[in-house]
Amino acid sequence: MFTSKLYSQEAKKEEFKPAYMVVTTVHRSSDPNVDFSDWMKTEKEYFDNVTMKNDLILGYGVYFHYFTPDDSEVKLVTIYKNWEDINNATEVTNKLIDEAWPNEEERDAFFDKKASYYSNHHSDEIYMTTRYSKPTKLDGEKPLIFYVKVNKRGSGGGSGWNEYFENVTMKNDYIKGYYTHVHRWGVDSNDMIEAFAFESLGDIEKSFEEEGRLINEHWSDEDKRKEFFKGYNKIFAGHGDYIYSNVPELVK
Repeated sequence: MFTSKLYSQEAKKEEFKPAYMVVTTVHRSSDPNVDFSDWMKTEKEYFDNVTMKNDLILGYGVYFHYFTPDDSEVKLVTIYKNWEDINNATEVTNKLIDEAWPNEEERDAFFDKKASYYSNHHSDEIYMTTRYSKPTKLDGEKPLIFYVKVNKRGSGGGSGWNEYFENVTMKNDYIKGYYTHVHRWGVDSNDMIEAFAFESLGDIEKSFEEEGRLINEHWSDEDKRKEFFKGYNKIFAGHGDYIYSNVPELVK
């Protein structure tokens, strides 16, 4: 939701090309007989043998519930260069699976085990990235905390996102990464997502305080500040808040 390999704000307008993001929401199994102790080992084996070797997959990440309505939720995020690669990558994946597990019985056993960690229910959505990003390193030693705002598109006439991004988001040192994407295919065409990466949960609150300071610094004139936010607040029409943590060992 987020990948360090997307375009940064320095990219010229004519050079920017959106990437496609497939977000699959799965849910941890509630079966008490499922042993999760080797979850990482199993997922890492698949990641090393398939995801990392599939050149059509530009980026990948796993994000666990931290503060969301559903504590079983897991987000699997895969980044592609274009729409065609979403389909073409499946063929490459199937080939890599056959190469990594040539024995059919062993292959079936591995994927049965992998599937046992999750319930049968899942959902898929596809987004396009926007030029507003502040990439950061996602595969460090410690997980990052992601504050995700699921905004709803405003009724029109909004303005000022670029000015706000350059003078507030980019200058807020508590925000280690920032990623934006808009709906392409899925449940709600009004979704416009902002994902903020932090080193700790406490830094989210600190970033809000810093945001206020930067706003007052850039728009020091109260009348001009009020006028700016009349337009800026029309970009979105409300939002929902979610917090996730990533798995550094499973970052491409």
